[in-house]
Amino acid sequence: MTSPDVFDLATKDLDPPLAVVDLAAFDANAEDLVRRANGTPIRLVSKSIRCRYLIDRALAKPGFAGLMCYSLAEALWHVENGTSDDILVAYPTVDHGALRRLVRDERARETVTIMIDSVAHLDVVDAAAGHDHPPVRVCLELDASWRPFGLVHVGTRRSPVFSPRQAADLARKVVARKGFRLVGLMAYEGQIAGFPDATGSRTDGAVRWMQRRSAAELARRRAAAVRAVREVAELEFVNGGGSGSIELTSAERAVTEVAAGSGLIGSTLFDGYTRFRPRPAAFFALPVVHKPTNNIATLFSGGYIASGPPSKSRLPAPYLPAGLELLPLEGAGEVQTPVRGKAARDLRLGDRVWLRHAKAGELAERFTHYHIVVDGQVVRTVPTYRGEQQNFG
Repeated sequence: MTSPDVFDLATKDLDPPLAVVDLAAFDANAEDLVRRANGTPIRLVSKSIRCRYLIDRALAKPGFAGLMCYSLAEALWHVENGTSDDILVAYPTVDHGALRRLVRDERARETVTIMIDSVAHLDVVDAAAGHDHPPVRVCLELDASWRPFGLVHVGTRRSPVFSPRQAADLARKVVARKGFRLVGLMAYEGQIAGFPDATGSRTDGAVRWMQRRSAAELARRRAAAVRAVREVAELEFVNGGGSGSIELTSAERAVTEVAAGSGLIGSTLFDGYTRFRPRPAAFFALPVVHKPTNNIATLFSGGYIASGPPSKSRLPAPYLPAGLELLPLEGAGEVQTPVRGKAARDLRLGDRVWLRHAKAGELAERFTHYHIVVDGQVVRTVPTYRGEQQNFG
């Protein structure tokens, strides 16, 4: 664990709340992701970063190729900034304004691929841009969830396209439709990539059992779906995986690239994996503003709750000084966050407590800038999406 003095001294002339990125940890995590991908290109997931300086730094590293955005408007912004010439929008869009901008811009049409899982998504594009629009690049999303015995659904609720036959049927409809070009297939196995299996819980063994069987089933089904779709259209890419499953997904012959982003930041949700353990790279500091008791220090602000099911795992976690914890009945609040523990006894008004966010990219929604720390010094201050006045929802 980093000494608290390192970040305190590096930012001593800055007023908290503030956020820093340890660049050595960020770079080490990037190298680890590339190692785990074992030669398969990594498409960088922008929503896990949300800072152009860090996105550009990752894309410049060997092993990373292309960007995965979460919004078409975001993708078009990156086209304008020249971030990448290969951008996949991971979620279907119904943004008519952004779709009209896409079809009007030749460079954007050559750069951006939008996601679909039904003919209805094609209808949205036609409704926004008219039926005579130039060809739009599209990617078909295959549902990567696990459905044992056909009775339960394990995984994220995304695409209705589950079987190879359904994928081929949709591919034929896309190919037959004027104004669209099918270039890719994506399947995100959230029940593997985004689900920790080493949390210390009694359910960890069951999670690993599920993930082994899910991975085996998906590898067979994904390969069959790719073969079926390739009989209809020439695919430029087949995307899969996430930071938590890179080595598993990249081993599949049908997959041509994997997606990753959270592993660069090393947020707390990635502390519980057997397959890898990223170095914490992003932190935020809150100042002490109350000392209600000897072993409790109350911090200003801090209610940066992560998305997902409401649980303790979505709370920010005190990091430095070591030995602090949130109060279970108060948690992290909008304007104050109490922490307790032996280390709180030495905290005084104005002292800093460093915390980690539960999810990688969402910290950037709380801060307009990241202070980049190298060898105990702030070497530059860079804007997040928010610092560039960008909000993509």
